[in-house]
Amino acid sequence: MAFRIYTRTGDQGQTSLLGGTRVWKNDPRIEAYGTIDELNAYLGWVADTQPSAELQQEIRLVQDRLFRMGAILAYDGSSSLKLSLPGIEETDIQTLEAAIDRMEAHLPPLKQFILPGGHPSVSLCHVARCVCRRAERQCVHLNQETSLPQYLIPYLNRLSDYLFVLARYTAYQLRVAEIPWVPNAH
Repeated sequence: MAFRIYTRTGDQGQTSLLGGTRVWKNDPRIEAYGTIDELNAYLGWVADTQPSAELQQEIRLVQDRLFRMGAILAYDGSSSLKLSLPGIEETDIQTLEAAIDRMEAHLPPLKQFILPGGHPSVSLCHVARCVCRRAERQCVHLNQETSLPQYLIPYLNRLSDYLFVLARYTAYQLRVAEIPWVPNAH
């Protein structure tokens, strides 16, 4: 018999973590890895809109790290489940920092706040950045209840920076002007 996508085990509002622990679908752990999954979906879209194959590949690497993160967050730590999950390492953060530095080398210094927009690809990077910040907040909340791996929250923090710079760099590549925020302009 083929694997079915529906199990009906979540019909009453609960789901299972990796390891078998049943929790409510609004559990902080589920909220955190659900938002990581949402972010990963947006990053797939961001990658699909990038004009550069190099950036597409770079974003796919980030998606891999988010998939790892989702698995880490979904694992209940059960000793009965022998899992060896790849983690998030300091080198992953350094990779993001190097990418930020590489992109910023092409950009004019930021002298004022900018508004998201100007092109659908630019706006999409900003949407992903906002989802990333929400995922970070949810992981910070979860970390107050149960200790998360050392580099998980810093990775999300740096990823939101990366996505901001990626939005600016995308505008640069597409020759789209950034939209400056002018307080009290209207």
